[in-house]
Amino acid sequence: MRTPLLEIQNLNKAFGGLKVTRDVSLSLRAGERIGLIGPNGAGKSTLVNLVTGLLPPSSGTVRLLGVDVTRAGQAERVRRGLVRTFQVTQLAPTLTVRSQVELAIHEREGTVRNMWRPASRFPVHAEEARAILAQLQMLEIADERPIDLAYGQQRLVEIAIAMALRPRVLLLDEPMAGVPSGERQVVLNALATLPPTLGLLMIEHDMDLIFSFAHRILVLAEGAVLADGPPAEIRRHAAVQQAYLGTEAAR
Repeated sequence: MRTPLLEIQNLNKAFGGLKVTRDVSLSLRAGERIGLIGPNGAGKSTLVNLVTGLLPPSSGTVRLLGVDVTRAGQAERVRRGLVRTFQVTQLAPTLTVRSQVELAIHEREGTVRNMWRPASRFPVHAEEARAILAQLQMLEIADERPIDLAYGQQRLVEIAIAMALRPRVLLLDEPMAGVPSGERQVVLNALATLPPTLGLLMIEHDMDLIFSFAHRILVLAEGAVLADGPPAEIRRHAAVQQAYLGTEAAR
C-alpha cells in the first residue's frame, strides 16, 4: 500500500485546561477527497491550523509523504507540498490575477526578488501561470484585479495561487464561505478541474457540496472524531444525525 500523502496520528491540542483537539487521526492518499464537517466549535479550524503548522500540537504527529513534520514551520510544510486556502480571502486587491499567480510561482522557485524584471526574463513562469489559469477556466479574468471581481471569482484566484505552489495536499477552508448562490457553480467547476493525483481535505458547511464532492467524510464533535467513512455511511450514522446533520439528512 502506498504511503499516505498526509497522515495525522493521535493529534491533541489544549489551551490551558481546555482540550480543543482530542486524539484525532486521519490519513489522506493521492487522489482522495475528504470532507471535514462538524458543528460550530467542533475543532475543525484548529485541526487545520495544527496540520499546516500555524499551531503546535500538545501531542501527536503529522507526517507528509512519510516524513515527520510535526515541529516543522508553515513554510517548510508548503515546500513539502502542503498548501491551504482560508475562510476569508487574503488577496492583494489591486494586483492582477495573472501577477498574483506568477508571484506565487516566484515564491516557490525562490526568485521573488527578481519577478519585477521584464516578463521576457521568465517565460517559463509566465507560461506556467497561464496554464494554471487556463485549467481553472480563468483566462478571461487573468488581467483583472480582485477588487473588481465577484466574490466567487476571488475564491478562484485563491485556488489558482494555491496550485501555483504545486501542492501534493490541498486544504480548502470553507471555499464557499461568502459566495452567493449564483456564483457557486463557478467554484464547483474549478474544483472539478483539480489534478486527480492531488490529495484534498475540505472544511465546508455546505452539506450538498460535501456529500457530492467527498470520497470520505470525517465528522468532528467536541474536538474528537465522531465518524469517518463514505458519504452514504455518514448519512445513515445515527450519532452524526443527532449531533449535526439532523433528520433531514437521512432522507
